[in-house]
This record gives sequence, structure tokens and C-alpha cells, in this order.
Amino acid sequence: MHILILGAAGMVGRKLTERLVRDGRLGDAAITKLTLQDVVAPAKPSGAAMPVDCITCDFAEPGAAAPLVVGRPDTIFHLAAIVSGEAEADFDKGYRINLDGTRQLLEAIRAVGGGYRPRMVFTSSIAVFGAPFHEKIEDEFFHTPLTSYGTQKAICELLITDFSRRGFLDGISIRLPTVCVRPGRPNKAASGFFSNIIREPLNGEEAVLPVAEDVRHWHATPRSTVGFLLHAGTMDLVQMGWRRGLTMPGLSCTVGEQIAALARVAGSKVAARVRREPDPTIIGIVAGWPRDFSPVRARELGFTTIEKTFDDIIRIHIEDELQGRFVS
Repeated sequence: MHILILGAAGMVGRKLTERLVRDGRLGDAAITKLTLQDVVAPAKPSGAAMPVDCITCDFAEPGAAAPLVVGRPDTIFHLAAIVSGEAEADFDKGYRINLDGTRQLLEAIRAVGGGYRPRMVFTSSIAVFGAPFHEKIEDEFFHTPLTSYGTQKAICELLITDFSRRGFLDGISIRLPTVCVRPGRPNKAASGFFSNIIREPLNGEEAVLPVAEDVRHWHATPRSTVGFLLHAGTMDLVQMGWRRGLTMPGLSCTVGEQIAALARVAGSKVAARVRREPDPTIIGIVAGWPRDFSPVRARELGFTTIEKTFDDIIRIHIEDELQGRFVS
């Protein structure tokens, strides 16, 4: 099996790559080749038993997608995107990469022809939903995104379903919760503070909280996120019919509950490193996001999370990223 990962240099892409290299297979199929693409050079994994090609390119540039699929990869994990805050700040860049790039990729796959029909797993977002919300967003809730990022993701979901229906690929769009706690440094995602207020205090640094503590949101760990991707890459999609977009399971909690969990797990001194500094722009964006879900369909189709509480989310981050230690 030949696997292509678009956006392989990002956090989720790196963790997915590590898991695939470690397992050496996707489901029942041995991985015979791995192709990693990103706009910055993806790191070549050490100890890989299969050939690994690393390609640095902007897949949204005209003509860039065709060489990525000419080798007919069997499974494509499409993680490439610019994040929510950047897509909102730069309208043209958001549509060029998040929408136009995806459309060019789909057309490149269609142009291969000869019965080529790869599995595509597209990382969508809960940003496809917009206020006003039900208390819990159910599977039948309509898409009314209130950001450009959410709009771009919603359009891509429709395109992937239609290209699947027409037989050009076998696609599924999984709407990820906010991945928390994200390792590394802060990025331009409007949701980044959900991780920042945990990660930085554990590293002995101050973190800024730009919203009120009663803000509620939907989270999943990087471990669970990789699990979603692997399951989406191997499950039988026939049982989904042509409803190829799914909201992933997660954990709903308020910012205040996050900080309380941090105090329980790491101590009140660590939790005191969170500084409140309201940001009207972030407050406005977050106000249009959903807060809680009832993802019955995804769970029935076999998607699960590892974490049960936000305390678990913090402990998993400490175990995976801090070797079990933090700055108290």
C-alpha cells in the first residue's frame, strides 16, 4: 500500500507519520511506500521499513497536485490547510489553499483515470457549524459556518462527497474537534489558546487567556485524532452511503474547567500562570463556534476517543510530550 500525506510537516501529520512507520501497515495492508508532502520540508522518519519520499511544494499552486498522485497512492490523508485565524485574516490565502488547492487535488486524481479510485481522508472541522446552536449539535444539524475557514471546509466536504459519488475517489470528511493539548509553539489558529493555557504553564511559562472562563468547547487529544484518521482510512465506507461527512467524538468542557483540571493535575502554582487578557477579535470568532455535540453516527461507525475527562487530556500531554515531567 502506498500512502500519501498532505500537510505531513504539521503536528497531526507528524504524529500520523510516526504511527504509520511504527505499525508498518494500515489496517490489514502492509505499507510499501510513504510519500510526505508539505510547504515546508517534512522530516524523514527514522527507522522506516518502507521507502519514504519527502516532497516540498505548495500543493495549491497550479500543476503541483498532479505529480503527487501520478504514482497512484492507494490512500491519501489530506491534512493540508491554513488555520482558522489565518484564513479569517487573509481572505485570498484561505480560499486559495483551503478550497482551490483541494479542488485542484481532486481534479488531479480524476485526471489519472484508468479506474484509479483512492481512499481519501479529509480533515474537516467543527467550524462548518455556526450559531445559533442547539445545546448539543446532533448529526442532522445544518451547516451555517460563520467564518471563512468554516465555509471553505464545508465546501470541500461537498466536493469530496460528489467526487466519491461519481466514482473518482472513495472519500470521507472527518470534522475534528479542537486538538488539545497541541505540542510545540503557538500557531495562528483562533483556537490555539485552548492548548496554550495548558501547554505553556506546564513548561513554566505564562499563557494568555483571551476569552471568558465560561466559554465551552469540543476537544480531542492528538492520540485520539490519529486514531480517527486510521479508522477513517480503513473502514468500509459503503455503510455511510453518500453522507460522507462525520463529526468526530470529543469532550466538551469550559475554559474554567480546563484550568481547574490543570490545577488538579499539576498544582495551583502551575494554573496561576494563566493571565486573563480579553481579545475582542478572538472573542468574536469563538462566539460563532459550537460548544457540544452528540456524534451518535460516528460512534456507531466505530470512532472512539481515548480520554474520558480533561484531566486525562492533560495527563496524556504530559506523558507524550513532557516525558512525564513538568515545571511545577
